[in-house]
Amino acid sequence: MKKVPSYYQDRVCLNVLANSVENAVDCFEAAEGHVVLGVLSKNYDSDEEAIADMKRYQEKTDNALSVGLGAGDPNQSQMVIRLSEVLQPQHVNQVFTGVGGSRSVLKQNDTVINGLVSPTGKVGYVNIATGPITSGMEPVEVTIEAAINLLKDMGGTSIKYFPMKGLAHRDEYKAVAEACAAMDFALEPTGGIDLSNFEEILQIAVDAGVKKIIPHIYSSIIDSETGDTRPEDVRKLFEMTKAVLAKGE
Repeated sequence: MKKVPSYYQDRVCLNVLANSVENAVDCFEAAEGHVVLGVLSKNYDSDEEAIADMKRYQEKTDNALSVGLGAGDPNQSQMVIRLSEVLQPQHVNQVFTGVGGSRSVLKQNDTVINGLVSPTGKVGYVNIATGPITSGMEPVEVTIEAAINLLKDMGGTSIKYFPMKGLAHRDEYKAVAEACAAMDFALEPTGGIDLSNFEEILQIAVDAGVKKIIPHIYSSIIDSETGDTRPEDVRKLFEMTKAVLAKGE
């Protein structure tokens, strides 16, 4: 199975949640395959149950599986590592301290592994204390460049910048994007992204020169009655993606 996500124009891959295999297939088709489908480890009582179910997603979407934590829950870090070893998905979500463990069990460099860092209120700095123990401490603030190099040391592929709260941290986010571009590192903006702000958030990353961008659009495009991600909204996001990248051509 394909282990590398499918980026539109080798640049952007959407990340949305899938509520079922059928929902995953519908969203996959809506994005013309340029998407990874998030399935949350927190929703399963055991590794065995998660692996059996996630394999069904892999089979129907050419392995466009994103193994998720569950609202960035650091206590899911070890389960994500165990699942990733067996499943070999295209995309793995991790807290900062779980990146090295994930890469070591994957035994390959194709799968994207993000490392979660958080805004600090200071432009140029991020909080890397996002692990099971460190998330309960005072923030550990380092420069974006230091965070990227630490992630590279651990085998990470990208920064997961969470929680963005939409554009509440615009200046900080722009600095993160510029650092990712300068250091050839992927960027995954996450938190509070919706149809109204997606285009601007993507545009900032594109303008900064980030080579690989995986925006996460979750709750804002989920039908509250069914729990499904709305394929028509995924289609809208993909059309916006095309429009943003077309500007640079």
